[in-house]
Amino acid sequence: MEKTKGLASVDAIDDDVLLRIAEAGQVRRYPPGSVIINEGEPGDSIFIILAGRVKVYSISQAGREVVYSILGPGEYLGELSLDGGTRAASVMTVEPTSCSVVYAEDLREFMRDYPEFASHLVIKLIRLIRRSTIRIKSLALMDVYGRIAELLTTESDIEGGVRKMRERYTHQDIADRVGSSREMVSKILKDLARGGYICVDAKRIVIQRKLPEAW
Repeated sequence: MEKTKGLASVDAIDDDVLLRIAEAGQVRRYPPGSVIINEGEPGDSIFIILAGRVKVYSISQAGREVVYSILGPGEYLGELSLDGGTRAASVMTVEPTSCSVVYAEDLREFMRDYPEFASHLVIKLIRLIRRSTIRIKSLALMDVYGRIAELLTTESDIEGGVRKMRERYTHQDIADRVGSSREMVSKILKDLARGGYICVDAKRIVIQRKLPEAW
């Protein structure tokens, strides 16, 4: 199973379980920029990412895009529509991506045979609720700087004694994640760089020292 360095998250399935459930589905390959799920449409399947990356997002009536997460190999999406409801968000590939599409009926049979996946699904849904609660709280209680600082911290790991973001985020990517304008994000990041708090290494943001509580 192909893995992307630094991409696997706590939501990734164990390789052995992933391979078994992927065999129960249909493998589909998509070029970059393919919308594989549309928000609001009926859903009766989950997509297991075998290779590549996708973004989970919504677009407002005014055309404003908010990105909820970036997912990669070993992760899956679409589980929120397994109750017969509609898709809660849209999903687009950000690079060549292959997925195994498993329909609800086959998934239920798989969970009977492999209860560890059912346990994993429950844990993932709990984490999703927790992240959603944190996001709502941050949008309600934090200013733009606070949301940027939280994103820089939660989306980074310690590498070589410094904290470095796992992904290459453009200023627009960050704006989409924190619900702000690119201009505001650029101003704050420029100020942080000028103050010696962050720098960019190989197009990834490096946090050189503890970010200030407020800006």
